[in-house]
Amino acid sequence: MTLTAEGREKLAAIFPPERLFFDLADRLSCSYDASFGDYLPEAVAQPQSAEEISRTLFLANEIRLPVCPRGAATSLSGGPLPVKGGLVLDLSQMRSRLEIDRENMLAIVSPGVITADIQREAAAAGLFYPPDPSSAHVSTIGGNLLENSGGPRGLKYGTTKEYVIGMEAVAPTGEIFRTGGRTVKNVTGYDLTRLLAGSEGTLAVVTEATLRLIPQPAARRTLLASFDRLHDSGRAITGILGAGILPAAMELMDNACIRAVEAYEACGLPAEAAAVVIIEVDGHPRAVEDEIHRCAELCREAGAGMARVAADDNERDAIWRARKMISPAITRMGPTKISEDATVPRSRIPEMMERLVAIREKYRLNLVVFGHAGDGNLHPNIITDKRNGEEMRRAEDAVGEIFQAALELGGTLSGEHGIGLMKAPYMEKELGTAGLAMMRKIKDAWDPHNILNPGKIFPEPGQTRIRLTG
Repeated sequence: MTLTAEGREKLAAIFPPERLFFDLADRLSCSYDASFGDYLPEAVAQPQSAEEISRTLFLANEIRLPVCPRGAATSLSGGPLPVKGGLVLDLSQMRSRLEIDRENMLAIVSPGVITADIQREAAAAGLFYPPDPSSAHVSTIGGNLLENSGGPRGLKYGTTKEYVIGMEAVAPTGEIFRTGGRTVKNVTGYDLTRLLAGSEGTLAVVTEATLRLIPQPAARRTLLASFDRLHDSGRAITGILGAGILPAAMELMDNACIRAVEAYEACGLPAEAAAVVIIEVDGHPRAVEDEIHRCAELCREAGAGMARVAADDNERDAIWRARKMISPAITRMGPTKISEDATVPRSRIPEMMERLVAIREKYRLNLVVFGHAGDGNLHPNIITDKRNGEEMRRAEDAVGEIFQAALELGGTLSGEHGIGLMKAPYMEKELGTAGLAMMRKIKDAWDPHNILNPGKIFPEPGQTRIRLTG
């Protein structure tokens, strides 16, 4: 619906003028995220409390106003895009609480707190918050929670949902409620905490989260291995896991990524390698020393031309800096970046790599591959130019084939980026008609007027593929 003058007045009764915006420039700043496309909201509000959000959602149901929660907008799947217009709830300024409970090994945080700040405060208390999305230095914990963000350490430590044990939230109909609590074990009734983790802002607005922390690993070592064949890097990954070693992280970069990073900032990566794999192990110092050298041996057995263990923290930091440089580096390859994540079982990683190479050649696209290969979570990125309609149509076809390949290999549409707007057309292919219908029933029960973040997760009627062109 269009926000009427009366609707504006009612919003102004909830928010002071310095936290409620109707001007075009302010609305434009909330019309896009880190994915593809832009959609203009009719208003933007910056809440500071659960009560303000509750009043907003009661009003939204009364006047049928779409409401889209938004954090730092680092989403790669269109999660916070206001595709139906309406109101954007900018939660990035809701960050008053960051409490570390050292005795119970917990963090209690507001949704707008930056994830890296939680990691830093936990470390200062001798504790560890493992989820580490590449955007951790700018992304908010509320966005991480609702997208169930992962990162390199997901292989050993899991994703955000493994660390959220309680939350305060506001339902789409305006009620404030709590899930879970401060106890690690809690089996009282339905696990609403897990239901909301990864719900992409379609079921509730999270206003506070209780996070589980763990002890800091005593030691960690990192190695960089290079391969002349992409397939061999996949064999090395599966070989290490098959040998009973569970690294904290196993990251893959293909040649296009390597070259892009070296052109962006020289990091000492082997520019001619078909792929490099970064492996990190952590734990007891003696076990770490044994495992990292065993990983190096297994990489060489799989065909690695080089397997170098970082001698100290400076070398380790340099290796990880190269990995962190991928996203900014590849954006220099073209004006439009289509970032996907397709996940397959670990044993099918080599096959998925081969399928991605074939898709790149078939559609003649600038397609680069990197990702958290240890858990099968690969990130094929297509670098293109949205002004080139013919190339964008090839990109549409390629994206569809990437998802189809992942599903045929027993995988899933998303390992951590979420479904959002970008992958909604493919949901039925993975879940089936009945599975998707069950999810719709949950959405309809929680949000009978489809107020909260509409247009996400579920495809529009007749929508069967991504549309990157008009």
